[in-house]
Amino acid sequence: GSSSIFFPQESPIKEKAKAYDSNEPNKPAGHQPNIYTPLKGNDTSFIILFSCSFLNLLTGRSEFRDQPSIRKQSQPLAKNDGESQSGFHKSWTLLLVLLIGVPLLYVLWSGIPSLLDATLSSRDTQILQAFRAQMKKLKNTYQSQDPNLWKRTHVFLEKHLNASHLHLEPAILLFTAGQEAEKALRCLSNEIADAFAFSQNATTIKINGADKAILDSDIVKLEVDNELSSGFREGKKVAVVHRFELLPAGSTLIFYKYCDHENAAFKDVALLLTVLLDEQSLRKSLTLQEVEEKVRDFLWTKFTNSDVPSSYNSMDTDKLSGLWSRISHLVLPIWPEKGLPVEGCT
Repeated sequence: GSSSIFFPQESPIKEKAKAYDSNEPNKPAGHQPNIYTPLKGNDTSFIILFSCSFLNLLTGRSEFRDQPSIRKQSQPLAKNDGESQSGFHKSWTLLLVLLIGVPLLYVLWSGIPSLLDATLSSRDTQILQAFRAQMKKLKNTYQSQDPNLWKRTHVFLEKHLNASHLHLEPAILLFTAGQEAEKALRCLSNEIADAFAFSQNATTIKINGADKAILDSDIVKLEVDNELSSGFREGKKVAVVHRFELLPAGSTLIFYKYCDHENAAFKDVALLLTVLLDEQSLRKSLTLQEVEEKVRDFLWTKFTNSDVPSSYNSMDTDKLSGLWSRISHLVLPIWPEKGLPVEGCT
């Protein structure tokens, strides 16, 4: 008939805590230190312990999973927790792979262009050095030429030789001279073209307008097109067209294809054109702008002459205007030279 009072059994966690509190003042000699108390003697152990704890955190492990309260959860909840933990593990694994793999791929990928750049840079240097050496020889031979000729030609062609620059269009130069400098015009244009080709271990395409002056315009257009296309496809890097003014007017429209600013058939090449003016000499006092205007007016008269039926097969001022805008990138005068051989060029 007497009543009894039952006290709830304390949890294992509380019992452990009490046991720990009761033993704290009198620690046994072999007692291990609490992991939350500073480790005075062994820093390496602390680092290892911290690393393991951090890895356990990353992989989703926790000491609380071993507690009785968690084990008492219902089966559906445990199953959901397992699936959550599995997804958590996969997410962290993917993240770790990305953190390690992406920098590694970046290092490997960035190293490949560096290797290619080093190879291209070496070849670039050899080409530029060869071109400079050839141009230096020419400058010593053709000593009567204006310094602007060497400076502008050198910079213009050297920029095109430098592989680090994108070749969006071919290099177009137009050399002109009076009658007294006809031989210098022919020889120097040949040698500048050859210097450009030699630096790239290539050869020069040479077209002579005087040889085609009396032919039908359409035939000349086809011939010039074939000579330029076949030559450039074979690896030749430069063409020199002598006496451009003697080509049948209509045939010169083929140069739209090769001298266009945006849609040229070949962009990594150079074309050198020569125009021999009717006047005996060019004044050295002329500016480059005045020389350019003189050549333009001369070609306008030559190619749109009303005495020639249909301007020698379909040339008009609009077409010539478009052609001129494509071939007049750089117009430079050439002066007479003393000491050139009677036959051939140096």
